[in-house]
Amino acid sequence: MGKFNKGGKKETPEINTGSMSDIIFMLLFFFMVITTMREATLFVRIVPPVASEVQKLEKKSLVSYIYVGPPIDAHKYGTEPRIQLNDQLANVSEIMAFVEAERLSRDEVDRPLLTTSIKADRTVKMGMVTDVKQELRKANALKINYSTARGKVY
Repeated sequence: MGKFNKGGKKETPEINTGSMSDIIFMLLFFFMVITTMREATLFVRIVPPVASEVQKLEKKSLVSYIYVGPPIDAHKYGTEPRIQLNDQLANVSEIMAFVEAERLSRDEVDRPLLTTSIKADRTVKMGMVTDVKQELRKANALKINYSTARGKVY
């Protein structure tokens, strides 16, 4: 009969770490490609209104955002709804300069395609949104989009 050697301990082989750096760089590159950066730090609270007929924008790179809502930091900025353009709070009178700066930052070919998106909180009165629209009209920014959340309207 054959004799099996059960008494000897076998060592486990070491893990090959030669390709670990390749895997780490592939994961790093993957997350760098799929991650999108936020355009602006929000100082106003935005809970969008609900709409049943919603369409996505085709070219988000040609969209300028105007945020309207109550400030997140009520102690510092109060409780009244405010307008935010990029990373700063602004008045209605500053919208025209904002639109001009956005136009100048784009290529000349893309300027007619520029869309202004109003992201307003659902508690903001329509009078403030109308004031923003009037300033956009004065700045000749006539392509306006309202950002909403998809849902059922009651």
